Amino acid sequence: MPLKPPYKPLDDVIPAASAGSWTSFARSFRDPTQELAPPWADVFRPLRLGAIDDIMAVGQIGQSLDGRIATETGHSHYINGAGGIEHLHRLRALVDAVVIGVGTALADDPLLTVRRCEGAHPARVVLDPKGRLTAGAKVFAGDGVRRMAIVAQGTHSALPAGIETIALPAAAGRIAPRDILTALAERGMKRILIEGGADTVSCFLAAGCLDRLHVMVAPIILGSGRAGIALPPIARADEALRPTVRMFKIGDDVLFDCDLSAQRVAVGRTKIST
Repeated sequence: MPLKPPYKPLDDVIPAASAGSWTSFARSFRDPTQELAPPWADVFRPLRLGAIDDIMAVGQIGQSLDGRIATETGHSHYINGAGGIEHLHRLRALVDAVVIGVGTALADDPLLTVRRCEGAHPARVVLDPKGRLTAGAKVFAGDGVRRMAIVAQGTHSALPAGIETIALPAAAGRIAPRDILTALAERGMKRILIEGGADTVSCFLAAGCLDRLHVMVAPIILGSGRAGIALPPIARADEALRPTVRMFKIGDDVLFDCDLSAQRVAVGRTKIST
């Protein structure tokens, strides 16, 4: 049976697209005067500009069919297939900064670089209120890319020169997502990927600080383990967040592109209607 809109089988066209076509797309993506060419434009056009203000914040979660991002033991490599992983690297190539929480940095020690496609590495940002991460973390490797640690005000940071430290107010050990986006925008980073982990993405979602959420679902069932998204409880199903969603099949995985602009709070320079 043929798939019906809004379900788009991108695996039919993306493998046939050349590496050069992606390189050209990534370059034109950053120039608002340039038209965006398919097949990449179908997925990534909404990330080009923010609808609420001059910031575009997109969250990303990779999970199983039953909403798990890892097993009970914390094993997660790799829930998503090659298509899902490549999509994540394309997201990195299109943003100014990629943000993770300190828990993810300590558990996975990720590089956060662009390796599965052509593109520039984004600035790497770790949310580390208590200053737990050391300079030896891979995310802080000196490769010419901006590296930042966001800590709570009053926290002593022993990170060496070259790693920017941003001190922000914290309440109950947490820094408000709105303050984080504001601080990054003030430093020239307007297109921001909130990559993980689950607590960090959930915190930004609950605070109304995501424009889009990309949920990449793999065709596996773990049965138990860590949930991908955890929000404050609701009493009734009709109180649930129901974003407009587009779906794309990418390799063996399915991308759910959720439009969260209706609940997004203004953070940067608000757009003025004419």
